[in-house]
Amino acid sequence: MNREIGLLAAAGFFAAGTTRVTDALLPEIAESFAVSIPQASIAITAFTFAYGSFQLLYGPVGARIGPYRTVVLATALTAFTTTLSAAAPTLFWLALARLLSGLTCAAIIPMSMAYIGDSVPYERRQPVLAHFLTGHIAGLIAGQAAAGLFAELVSWRTVFLALGGGFALVALFLFREGKSGTIVYAPPSAPVDPLLQYARVLRLGWARTVLATVALEGLFCFGSLAFVGAFLRETFALPYTLVGLVLAAFGAGGLIYAVAVRRLLRLLGETGLARAGGATMAAAFFLLAVSPVPAIAAPATALCGLGYYMLHNTLQTNATQMAPFDRSAAIALFACALFLGQALGAALLAWALPVFGYRGGFLIAAAALAAIGLAFARAKRAQMIARAES
Repeated sequence: MNREIGLLAAAGFFAAGTTRVTDALLPEIAESFAVSIPQASIAITAFTFAYGSFQLLYGPVGARIGPYRTVVLATALTAFTTTLSAAAPTLFWLALARLLSGLTCAAIIPMSMAYIGDSVPYERRQPVLAHFLTGHIAGLIAGQAAAGLFAELVSWRTVFLALGGGFALVALFLFREGKSGTIVYAPPSAPVDPLLQYARVLRLGWARTVLATVALEGLFCFGSLAFVGAFLRETFALPYTLVGLVLAAFGAGGLIYAVAVRRLLRLLGETGLARAGGATMAAAFFLLAVSPVPAIAAPATALCGLGYYMLHNTLQTNATQMAPFDRSAAIALFACALFLGQALGAALLAWALPVFGYRGGFLIAAAALAAIGLAFARAKRAQMIARAES
């Protein structure tokens, strides 16, 4: 893995970690400001809202100054906005700091993908993206499993200080790497109306297929995964520490994929990975739905992580190539579709729970994810045939 990809993965580690860190810190934040946990949860809502809403801001920025420079700038700004969280004197100021963190952090992962798309040939891109994802996956695991421990040993403010320091250090190394002469800089595009940028991407049928697939993937996978913790707590009365470890198993499944990606790609190809990814997630949610004991939950969640990254990494690879004339706008749309799908999925499952229950919801997700993987594999095969004949 090239040094700049490793540094981008390090930025992705802190970006993914800060998206999950407040989950474990919520009780201490509530106690610190003498508010209820539902009131303290505004710190989560503020970050998530900004992170999802401002994805589209960075397509024009990345096209104008380049994806790599955008990542450097966003990482440096996130070091500042994350440190602001540590100094927040009230819950209002913490929520505002998290809102700003979500705004600045939103660029790091999608613009890193856009840079990889600009600098790595398509035939080698999927393994490189998978290796980049190891930083993101490790950050998810650390954000869920380690934040509570640090908060217990020191304080929630120290956690944000540590994250801010990590962002600052990575930003410094990214900046130095950018001056080394090894970075591939695509020529800047002329200023374009952002709406026109996104319209040009959306005019492509294949781009619409990729975007619709990732939105549905987010809807059914993460929309259902958001309720696995509540399911385990209410059904099996698991302590919160074990619930956190079970959820962290999702990232462990992703790490298994990152290690095995080259072998899986040789064995299955892109279309096979998409089919197998959907089927593996379906098997995971089926196991959760029928499980009579909690011991199955962790392996099933790890299986879900493995299947998710099999399909999602394939979608990411195609997203980097679906509109090469404006890769930054394409990746911004891709990230936006994923987060909108996640938000809609959680809302829909919450609405459906009184009717279907947790187990019924998981069965619906299982059937949908199997169909999504199969449908994208067929669409990809048709696209490959059409491209070969043209």
